[in-house]
Amino acid sequence: MIGLVLAAGAGRRLRPYTDSLPKALVPVGPEGAADAPTVLDLTLRNFAEIGLTEAAIIVGYRKEAVYERRAALERTYGLKLTLIDNDRAEEWNNAYSLWCGREALKEGVILANGDTVHPVSVERTLLEARGGDRKVILALDTVKPLAEEEMKVVVDPDKGVRRITKLMDPAEATGEYIGVTLIEREAAEELADALKATFERDPQLYYEDGYQELVDRGFRVDVAPIGKVSWVEIDNHDDLAKGREIACQY
Repeated sequence: MIGLVLAAGAGRRLRPYTDSLPKALVPVGPEGAADAPTVLDLTLRNFAEIGLTEAAIIVGYRKEAVYERRAALERTYGLKLTLIDNDRAEEWNNAYSLWCGREALKEGVILANGDTVHPVSVERTLLEARGGDRKVILALDTVKPLAEEEMKVVVDPDKGVRRITKLMDPAEATGEYIGVTLIEREAAEELADALKATFERDPQLYYEDGYQELVDRGFRVDVAPIGKVSWVEIDNHDDLAKGREIACQY
């Protein structure tokens, strides 16, 4: 199993940081600190802490910044890094971006969004949930109050995920998908096909819509509740301030 990071996004709501950097490389340490870690740093550290030795990073917008740091990141975290180019990162949404990593999926991966600050306990929870016929396991926050923007999930205890979408009444949801998934290699081919069908239907769809495509085809997708954990998806400057507070805890 390897790590996989989606780091191709532009993050326009985080300008001016993202004028020259992809969102995954926006510093989340103390403001102004020269050596402040980025979301990518924190994610790779998590991968190293659970014993992974390899990771792939899907890059697109301002990808040269990731290429420039690759050797230093490898030395710091003891990971062999493969960079995967997304040639449509500024045009299409992330269903296509994850599809670009379809060869990496064949290794079995822990997938992490490049804008999610979270502790290593999330990855450990996913690893503990492995086994049986569970091939795709989503990290789920069942504690945080939900609103309109969250990626909401409805789970049937006997059948797994039934719905995953932002377009849902929060009161209907079991919890929020936090952007971290364990994907076994046995699921790689079916997931890649579902992602392809998703972005071909509409290139602006999310990879979570690909998960829904899987579910609609009868593929079981499971969840692992992460408990009461501080985490944040960084979309704007308010989120970035929260990310800095949370990153200091870990």
